[in-house]
Formats: sequence, structure tokens, C-alpha cells
Amino acid sequence: MQQLDPSSDFTYAVEVLNRNARGAGLSNRVHVPAIITLAPPGDLGHKLTADGVVLTWTTAAEPPNTADAANAVQYRYRIYRRDQASGKDAIAGEIPVPSSGPQATQFTDSTFEWEKTYLYRVTAVSLLRRLDSEVQVEGDDSASVQVVAHDIFPPAVPAGLQAAYSGEGQKPFIDLVWAPVTTVDLGGYNVYRGEANSAYEKLNEVLVKSPSYRDSGVVPGKTYTYTVSAVDVRGNESQRSDPAREPVP
Repeated sequence: MQQLDPSSDFTYAVEVLNRNARGAGLSNRVHVPAIITLAPPGDLGHKLTADGVVLTWTTAAEPPNTADAANAVQYRYRIYRRDQASGKDAIAGEIPVPSSGPQATQFTDSTFEWEKTYLYRVTAVSLLRRLDSEVQVEGDDSASVQVVAHDIFPPAVPAGLQAAYSGEGQKPFIDLVWAPVTTVDLGGYNVYRGEANSAYEKLNEVLVKSPSYRDSGVVPGKTYTYTVSAVDVRGNESQRSDPAREPVP
């Protein structure tokens, strides 16, 4: 019945009979959709990256075909994420089950919060769309994997740094501009300045919030070299940008 018509339901009831085979009638009825469920992944793996939690597994088998195309069942993998501290589950996402044979499958979750511990699991979901409703039946869960979402990943390196002198007839200064870093958790920037044969020193005491900086601590007759870095809200600092040099007449 499952193969021939996945749109059908099994209906079950129980009747209690006495020794004379007499009963008081059927119990309440329960309806079970006749939809085949797929086995869960048996090799769920994970890796924490700057882009998110990358989950990998192997699709065990090809989804079954149904004889009636109008009643065809769709199969999807549903990824659950449990906050270990609160015990609350959330659906991290869903992806289609590949339609051909065993193959490597991957999903990236970027909707979690850093500095928390999560348990991930995957289940295969069978979906049947009827004229007036949609039936979803989940299969068994995979084994869970634990992910400690500790952020050790710095933002992207700032690019396009330019330095321009100004100050004719007034106190000299050098303006710096660079392309903004679009990292979601960007905290700001650090600005470093160096002179000939001297080490770089950081100019800002607090993070610079915009991709620009004015250095008013310059003196005529010297050439300055600048570089900038990006820092996220947890203090991870990127590599420094390519330098920009500018003389002060």
C-alpha cells in the first residue's frame, strides 16, 4: 500500500472482546499516513568555520519512486540545532534529499550564536501535498554531534587603503580611507603608523567605527606609512592591510 498509494492512510482501532467474543465497540481511531520514511544519516560530521557550522553526511540510498506521479512524495533532510544550555530545539534548515544514489551531502548553519554549545542532528522528512493540506512525516533522528561555537576567526583584511596629505596654511594632517569590511560582527578598526626604520604604533585608543581616520600628529619633512586592521566584537583581529605611504612637505 505504501508503494502503490502514498496518499492513503492506515486507520487503526482496538476492540476488547470478552470470552464470548462480544465487545462494547471500537476504541477511538488513529490515522497513520502511508508514507515511507528514509533512514537517517549514519556518519554525521561537523566542522566549525568562519562562515558557520558545516555539517556533512552521506546519503544512504536513493529515495523510492511512487507509481502515481500525482501523489509523489518529496524527501528532505531537516537539520535540528539544540541549545545545550536551555535544551531548546530549533530548525537550522532543510535541504532536498539527492535523487540519485549515495553521495556526499553538506549543509552550513550560519544562524547560531557564538560562544554557545549546540547539539546537531539530522532527520529525513517525507512530504506529501494533498489538495487541501500537506502531510509531513519525520523518520528517525541521526546521532547528535556537539559543536562548541567558540569564535577564533578574525574579520576580513581591510583593502584599498589610501593616504592623502592636507594642511596648506594650517596644521598638517593626513586623511586615511579604505574599503569597509562587511563582516556581520565587525567591531571596528585599528590604525597603525610607522616612520622610516621604526616599528608601527597603534594610533587609536578605542576602535575606529568608520573606514576613515585623520592623523593630526604629523610633522613637516617626514614620510609616514600606514596600515589598518579589522577587529570583531569578540576581539579577534585580522591581519593588517597593505601599507599606504604619504610624505608631509
